[in-house]
Parts: sequence; structure tokens; C-alpha cells
Amino acid sequence: MNTLHCKQVLKGNECIWFDDELLSESPEDCFELRFWQSAGKVVGSAQGRGTTWFVQLEKLQGALRHYRRGGLFGKLVKDHYLFSGWEQTRSYQEFQLLKYLADAGVHVPRPIAAKATRGLFSYQADLLSEKIPDARDLVSILKIEPLSADRYQSIGREIRKMHNAGVNHTDLNIHNLLCDGDEKVWIIDFDKCCQPSGDGWKRANLDRLLRSFRKEKNKHDIFWEEPDFNALLAGYQE
Repeated sequence: MNTLHCKQVLKGNECIWFDDELLSESPEDCFELRFWQSAGKVVGSAQGRGTTWFVQLEKLQGALRHYRRGGLFGKLVKDHYLFSGWEQTRSYQEFQLLKYLADAGVHVPRPIAAKATRGLFSYQADLLSEKIPDARDLVSILKIEPLSADRYQSIGREIRKMHNAGVNHTDLNIHNLLCDGDEKVWIIDFDKCCQPSGDGWKRANLDRLLRSFRKEKNKHDIFWEEPDFNALLAGYQE
């Protein structure tokens, strides 16, 4: 992955990268929930692997997330990762990948700031990225109403843009696809994603997404049927 320009603050065991065109607040303070709470600028939250806090910056709204492990190992080691260099940290990698995709015209949240805090052999990480205004994930939408073929085609086109940029979204599922009030499609959550060689991973991405639709259909009986995926593929193949 090509390294893109961002400002950096390195103090002791902490490294912060940030985009000063988006961040007017102190880079050191912006990862502290108390900073936003004391200013009355926490505007919401969402539960996932941990809590994502939505905060009001001077220029835009942001989503503040602490990196946490999932699965069985995550129950033992919740939020520490093996340190092998600042630019190998998950927060830095996701910051750079989001910036690359945004600059390539893919609809992803713009990265605002990333932080890594080093211990003896491990590190912890945080990311502050743009909160997409008036957006809901596909699960939330499909629990209420079906999507049109045109909307599915828009989803397929956005995934194709991401693939054309060479990015493998290793967790492409319908929780990570959003639609905003203008029906624009957004792709989120690029932790552990990468830019591999070859093309085989593209089909694997789409297969994973299809499994996600089927899983949520069985789990929540969402307004989705198998032929809807053909409309998505039609948009992808345009």
C-alpha cells in the first residue's frame, strides 16, 4: 500500500496520525471520550465489537472506535496486538487505506485521525473517522422494506469501484454497506483489509457478501430474495 501524506505526532510510546484539513481539535485530546463529554459533543453511539462513539467536531461529525479483538482469542486478549512497527499498526493501516480509497473516489468515511499506543511488546489502537450523515446499514433498511433493483445495482457499482482500486474488503457483509438519505452507497470498516495481487479475491468478496445476505435472511427474515443479488451483480459488471 502506498503511503499517503498525513501529519504525525510521536511522543514517547504514542503515535498519532491526522488530517489537519479535517481536524481542528487537539490530536492528543480527540481520542479521549472525556474530552468530548466535557464539551457536550457526544452525539450518539453504536454497539458492535465495542462501543463506537459519535462526536461533533468543528468541521464534521466523527466516529471514534477503539480496536478490539473478536472471537475466542478476543476473550483472552481484548485489545492488544503484537507491535512490529508504527506503520504496521491496524490504526495506521486503516487510516491510510481509507484515505487512498476516498482519494480514488470510492464512497468510504474519510479518516480524521489514528492513534497507536505501544507497550513492551504490544500496542493498542484507536481510529477517528467520518460519520456518514443520515446513513443506515443494509440490515436496518431491509428489516423494514425491500430495495429496488436500481439500488442493488448502485451497491454493485460501488463494490466494483473498490475492487478497481485494488482493495480486498476481507469482511464484506451487509452490516458494512450503508445507504444515506440521498441513496448513495457507502462501504465501511476496513480493519485488516489489504491490496493483494491477482483477482481471485474479488469473487471471494462477492461470495462472502452473498452468504451475509443469506445469513441475515435466515436470522431476521429481511426483505431480500436470491434474485436481488443478480441485480447487484449486474451493477458490478457494468
